[in-house]
Amino acid sequence: MSIEVSNESGIDVSEAELISVARFVIAQMQVNPAAELSMVLLDTAAMADLHMRWMDLPGPTDVMSFPMDELEPGGRPDAAEPGPAVLGDIVLCPQFAAEQAAAAGHDLEHELAMLTVHGVLHLLGYDHAEPDEEKEMFDLQRRLLEDWYAGQAELYHKTRQSERDRHLLDNTSRFLHSDES
Repeated sequence: MSIEVSNESGIDVSEAELISVARFVIAQMQVNPAAELSMVLLDTAAMADLHMRWMDLPGPTDVMSFPMDELEPGGRPDAAEPGPAVLGDIVLCPQFAAEQAAAAGHDLEHELAMLTVHGVLHLLGYDHAEPDEEKEMFDLQRRLLEDWYAGQAELYHKTRQSERDRHLLDNTSRFLHSDES
């Protein structure tokens, strides 16, 4: 999975976290692991320009998705094995997202992770124009984000346990070597 991130927003964000959540969603949605994704982070002026040019809507927005190859989650059962593909581009506006995060009572990192999930789902053909589509997409978005956070927590605890084990072994080694003197 190739994921490129270009931060042109002027706001410092964790690119590693954006890549992690995008990679997780793509894997969960059974997209070919050789697929490519591009993520661009823009300031509000550049996002407003893009929003007007592509959606004919004034002002900036939080996320826009530009699919490249037609992909569906898991593919069709009767289709040949899918090859690598370019999913497309996700464009995020961290400044706009920060305002939404503050209004929702959570941090920018959470908002950007949620918007990354949202953007990937759009690249895979999900939409929320109709009420039933909105329910399906937002339920899936919530579940994927919860699962990603659960995986991050598990990874954190495993890392902490490894650090504790290493510390214990180091101390045990020192104790054993001090007996030899």
